[in-house]
Amino acid sequence: MSAKKTEKKVETKEKGIRQSAWEKYDEKALKACFDLSETYRQFISDCKTERECVDESIRQAEEAGYKNLNKLILNKEKLNAGDKVYISNMGKALALFVIGKKPLVEGLNILCAHIDSPRIDAKQVPLYEDTEIAMLDTHYYGGIKKYQWVTLPLAIHGVVVKEDGTSVNICIGEDEEGPVIGITDLLIHLSADQLQKTASKVVEGEDLNVMLGSMPLKGEEKEAVKANILKILKDKYDIEEEDFLSADLEIVPAGKAKHYGLDSSMIMGYGQDDRVCAYTSLKAILDAPAPDKTACCLLVDKEEIGSVGATGMESRFFENVVAEVMNLRGEYNELDLRRALANSRMLSSDVSAAFDPNYPSVNEKKNTAYFGKGIVFNKYTGSRGKSGSNEATAEYMAAIRKIMKDNNITFQTAELGKVDQGGGGTIAYIAANYNMEVIDSGVAVMNMHAPWEISCKADIYEAYLGYKAFLKDA
Repeated sequence: MSAKKTEKKVETKEKGIRQSAWEKYDEKALKACFDLSETYRQFISDCKTERECVDESIRQAEEAGYKNLNKLILNKEKLNAGDKVYISNMGKALALFVIGKKPLVEGLNILCAHIDSPRIDAKQVPLYEDTEIAMLDTHYYGGIKKYQWVTLPLAIHGVVVKEDGTSVNICIGEDEEGPVIGITDLLIHLSADQLQKTASKVVEGEDLNVMLGSMPLKGEEKEAVKANILKILKDKYDIEEEDFLSADLEIVPAGKAKHYGLDSSMIMGYGQDDRVCAYTSLKAILDAPAPDKTACCLLVDKEEIGSVGATGMESRFFENVVAEVMNLRGEYNELDLRRALANSRMLSSDVSAAFDPNYPSVNEKKNTAYFGKGIVFNKYTGSRGKSGSNEATAEYMAAIRKIMKDNNITFQTAELGKVDQGGGGTIAYIAANYNMEVIDSGVAVMNMHAPWEISCKADIYEAYLGYKAFLKDA
């Protein structure tokens, strides 16, 4: 066989493995794809912190008939098949349940994604003045390329809690007519030394200081510019400098997510890792019919820094909530709780690295994710020799394949780059500690962890459809 014929055969086989989702859409499906992507675009435009994601998710859940589980626990109300409940964890994580017909001991079908994203946080004592410029001192959160965060319009989102317990929501930089803030960079004319540094050192973490203002407060002799900023904050939010000690303030890119590409086939926006999976998981459970097995959507915090803390997946929150649900069903005992968790199935939904034609060398083309090829399944993640990975069993992978094919879901499989190129992890291994079946799944993203990430609308839609199919058939 000639080399030319061999090459053609490989191309045909490759196309069979990764069909384009776009090719199967008729006008109705294409409209549904774009409609879902538009509501997603609005979600990530409005929800740039984990608190904002939880608040908006609760709003949508209550609109769909979900009840606050805490109130049911307090009133010792019984849960019945078909009931829909949610529970917030400190306002930064969320669990939603649709009670199934089968006993919980037979397991749950769980969608899990994280709602925190890489960003820059204000320090506890952040405000200072330097050469009559008011500045905000920061500490970055998660894995970022620090040089990507300079010279951008930035915004402050978060909450300040005063000593009396009053909570004040902060949002600066999102008003179309209002001011933004930002981090400066050294001008090219004086950058001879800076340009000799490696990318990791071009901008240091301690240099990610946000410029807030330059106008002094009249009549103030000492740190007058800082005093003017404090006056503005006092007038608008009724907060004092001391209140920053008890604040969660996140510096994020300012502005709305955008349609991307001349064909508007993609979305560019902040925080798509992992809110693209969080939103599609949320939408899937809100739209899911009454299931046989109890369905759950779990949206967690702190994944970007190791899933630690009370609102991360490492906490006992999820386990405790399942116990509460079983108790209101009249099914709780410790052994059955353990069996319920072990009999559960989960899609650990996190984004995958999409193949970027500008940087082909980091991927092995047969085992990477592509735009437009649907929801991605990663049998394993990790780095080097699969270190830090949960690896799904062949049996579970086969079950997932069947669910996707039975429901006409376009899907693909991938690894995170070439062997020894790098890698990364997800929360899958934490859920697998309960001995449940878990596989990584999600949407392919370009510019991952950058201030502005890119996703494909067809993949967003297929993820939503895939998550619904999983809740129904797993």
